[in-house]
Amino acid sequence: MSLSKEDLERLIARSTDIVVATDRSGHVSYYNDGALRTLGYRPEEILGAYVVTLYPDLDEARRVMTAMRDQGHGGAGIVETIQTTFVSNTGEKIPVAISGTLLYDANGAEDGTIGFAKDLREILLKDQLATLGEVAVGLSHEINNPLGVIVNQLELLERDVISLADDKDVSVECERIDAMRREVGRISGVLSRLGEKAEGETYETIDYVGPSRMVDLREKRSATERRLEGVRVLVVDDDLGICQSVKEILEAAGCDVCTAHDGAEGLRCVESRPLDVVLSDVVMPEMDGYELYTTVRKTHPHLPVLMMTGFHYDRDHVIKRSRLEGLEGVIFKKPVDPGRLIEVIFETVRSHQPAS
Repeated sequence: MSLSKEDLERLIARSTDIVVATDRSGHVSYYNDGALRTLGYRPEEILGAYVVTLYPDLDEARRVMTAMRDQGHGGAGIVETIQTTFVSNTGEKIPVAISGTLLYDANGAEDGTIGFAKDLREILLKDQLATLGEVAVGLSHEINNPLGVIVNQLELLERDVISLADDKDVSVECERIDAMRREVGRISGVLSRLGEKAEGETYETIDYVGPSRMVDLREKRSATERRLEGVRVLVVDDDLGICQSVKEILEAAGCDVCTAHDGAEGLRCVESRPLDVVLSDVVMPEMDGYELYTTVRKTHPHLPVLMMTGFHYDRDHVIKRSRLEGLEGVIFKKPVDPGRLIEVIFETVRSHQPAS
């Protein structure tokens, strides 16, 4: 069964590809449904318009028309699958592959053109994902090996610290070693998520610098962490390294964190801003955790205070005295376990929320 001219016209009109024809002066004389869906121009906007409207600039339009007249793209008057760019009515640049031909009148003179263009965005995305997969495999191989060496050296370093340092230095240095372990874990997590995205069919991007974007490899937060979004925490510790590492853990969980490096500074923070919980070191110069806790309890009785210590025992009975005064939460040992820290803060904040 042969197709009539009307059948062919209906097929072309309904094609999902972009079909555009021009007259001999380069103005659009035909524009199908596929072009409407992809480019967004309504027929009344584009019919009769100069075909350069569909291109980024005049030079690109001329390049395509020159290719159509050359012998190297399928023969004179024909172009087979030349890649170019169309511009939608919103200004989006859409990569396409055009196959087209010149049209001639009864006397053999050029009478216009017709082109069939394929939207390449999905195809190029799949190519990018394939490339991403290759990069992920290479990165995992080249980075995981030295990461393993770093982890092993951290284990040896921690043993030496425990055997050579006194109690106070052990707690501080072990916290720093633990912070390095967490960063190694973050790198491993990024590599793992990169591999997962490479195996999928889509990926998300986020703003980077200016108009540039980058693949979103951030770790998805757990249900508990998402519930910490916006929780206002004050961290008080005289050790700057510990203070910063705890701050980073809590900020990664969505908390709004401020820090103080002694009890007096901590009290000023309590007075100057709204807070949901205070996390304080036990042993600090000038004002220890007990003094900080009892003062906060008097001035802000509904503000919960949690304590953490680097010592395996309550050397100055700070925790014991604070418990007698009503202290509820103790994260007893540093380095602090991130998961337990997040869970204790969540439970503490929830228990102090007013009943609805």
